[in-house]
Amino acid sequence: MICSFTSIRNKEVVNLKTGLKIGYVDDIEIDTMSGSVVSLVVFGKARAFGIMGRDEDIIIKCKDIELIGEDTILVRFDNDAVCTKSRTFCVENLLK
Repeated sequence: MICSFTSIRNKEVVNLKTGLKIGYVDDIEIDTMSGSVVSLVVFGKARAFGIMGRDEDIIIKCKDIELIGEDTILVRFDNDAVCTKSRTFCVENLLK
């Protein structure tokens, strides 16, 4: 199956280990020597509408991709801390 970057960006990434929706593919890493795709990058979630920055980007190696379907990309990787990372927004932290 051959996919364009535009069609991959419209697919949602789901982790099979946790069942969590990770997000949509925002970027890809390519090995320029061999011309092959090395990994998919999903940007971290924005915090406070982007004012407080964003969470860490999730980098999914090609070996972790199980299936690229018509609507989703199913991946299986062990780095659960990156996927389930949720930050709580507290006003007290801003006042310090």
